Amino acid sequence: MLSFISAKEAAEKWNISQRRVLVLCSERRIDGAMMVGNMWIIPSTAEKPIDKRTVRYEKEHVISLKPFVKWVGGKSQLIDELEKMLPTDGEKILTKYCEPMVGGGALFFNILSKYDFEQLYISDINAELINAYQVIKNNVDSLIEKLQEMQMLFCPMDENGRKFYYYSIRDKFNDTQLCENTATEKAAYFIFLNKTCFNGLYRVNRKGQFNVPMGAYKNPMICDEENLRNINKVLQNVTIVCGDYSLSRQFIDKDTFVYLDPPYRPLSETSAFTSYNSDTFDDNEQIRLAKFIDEINASGAKIVLSNSDPKNVNPEDSFFDELYKAYQIKRVSATRMINSKADSRGKINELLICN
Repeated sequence: MLSFISAKEAAEKWNISQRRVLVLCSERRIDGAMMVGNMWIIPSTAEKPIDKRTVRYEKEHVISLKPFVKWVGGKSQLIDELEKMLPTDGEKILTKYCEPMVGGGALFFNILSKYDFEQLYISDINAELINAYQVIKNNVDSLIEKLQEMQMLFCPMDENGRKFYYYSIRDKFNDTQLCENTATEKAAYFIFLNKTCFNGLYRVNRKGQFNVPMGAYKNPMICDEENLRNINKVLQNVTIVCGDYSLSRQFIDKDTFVYLDPPYRPLSETSAFTSYNSDTFDDNEQIRLAKFIDEINASGAKIVLSNSDPKNVNPEDSFFDELYKAYQIKRVSATRMINSKADSRGKINELLICN
């Protein structure tokens, strides 16, 4: 004779919330579940359904997204490894996503194209970068119009014409104060410079002025209208903040997946030339970040951190191994992308640290 259990008993059996069991029942995803009076009963032999609440692999619904800027240290090549650290079916379902050092957002855009989180939070201390995110979210039509105009002017020019145009835009970018009235203009300058500068670097001098020279590109894609419009759609439900990563503390709780991608600890003196801003992220800053991670770890959040591996150049350098000895440390292979000599861009290890 078939026996039944309550939603509460099923929740305990499957280690999920009772509310989630009720949702699965209402969606007719539990075989044999039925409503009796005002309560659901479930066959005691029923198996827990595969919970696809956070993942949507239905191709017709997936939006193609990619970073709208090139970014030094971008995590495109580590996406597969990072995805392995996301909760899978049978694990605790996380409803919030937080990336407080978003940069170019390689993982973030991958997340947006495949996963459904109820709340998302991104931030960065780079005001120009965050302004670009906000303009794409709030004023994408005007941004596209400006970028299309710049692309039509720049691409047909010869090298001398391009140099004159590039450096005039760089001067305008540095001379224009970022405010509400200039937000779209500065975002257009920012994206143009990123698409046409050397190696896609964002580097500033001690005065905070962008100083990267022009790169050599035959036909740069300055305005990727389709991608910008797709990003505009998905950013509508994202909280975007300009500021220190510590501001995200009020957002993070036990239901949050947190990914942190800080400025990497330099492997050598010369590898530190790509200043992200006019301040430096030295070992003291790495230690401050580790204390923040300890704090959010105590809240129950799922955390993943990436960084360089000092052991690439000094097998005795255990800086991160000691700093994160309470966490899991995984070494993964990646390609060194920034080097003046292409033949010096070889495979190295990077660290993925998680709780």
